[in-house]
Amino acid sequence: MSKVIASSPFDFRRRLRGGDLLVGTFVKTPHPTVVEVMGHSGLDCVCLDAEHAPFDRAALDGALLAARVTGLPALVRIVRSEPTEVLGALDLGAVGVLVPHVTSADQAMLISRAARYGPGGLGYAGSTRAAGYTTRAMSEIIARGNESAVVIAQIEDEAALGALDAILAVEGIDALFIGVMDLTVSLGAGAPSEPKVLDAVRTIITAARGASRPVGMFASDAQEARRWRREGVSLFLLGSDQQWILQTARGLRSSVERE
Repeated sequence: MSKVIASSPFDFRRRLRGGDLLVGTFVKTPHPTVVEVMGHSGLDCVCLDAEHAPFDRAALDGALLAARVTGLPALVRIVRSEPTEVLGALDLGAVGVLVPHVTSADQAMLISRAARYGPGGLGYAGSTRAAGYTTRAMSEIIARGNESAVVIAQIEDEAALGALDAILAVEGIDALFIGVMDLTVSLGAGAPSEPKVLDAVRTIITAARGASRPVGMFASDAQEARRWRREGVSLFLLGSDQQWILQTARGLRSSVERE
């Protein structure tokens, strides 16, 4: 039986910023048991997909509690780049936020500020899970929160491609994450394998590496992830819990049918 060891949010941000290979998956089923099981998987992280799955605040609360108990770093892909969305995820104990459709430096600055205490930033509360439910001093809560919060800007629009350097210049943007499918649609392409999509992906990677920022992306399978790893991507979210269930179920049926 695996031993549960609580991981440090500081460690996840250090590993991300250091360019360590990090492999996780999206969680689209809003139930804490799914996250609890993932916590025993050996994955580096999960991302609770509040943008495209039915995670309300109560569902996020349960899922993030399960992540904390099993020591699994959990990001939340928030619905939109609103300060209240950032605050809610971090208060509940997420290690950070993945923010969709970031297209400008102003938007990047807003989410970076919203993830940290200070003028225009996080609203202070000492009674949250992230604050240890009143068991920590204000100075410790502020210092820990400002040092550990991870902010990842998702680049998935053609409009963002001309603003990459400005977005990367914003202090507190820890990484870029390439939303390949939405980028494909935004560019008017029919598939992510088309040259103009691949060129855009490489443009994002080059800009991030030039600014000494890590890059993440969704990958459909391990083969695709290995290919992009060779080009400098270090954070991969492969598939989702629902995809793994579907693939495994199909595999079980086909394995029985084979002679």
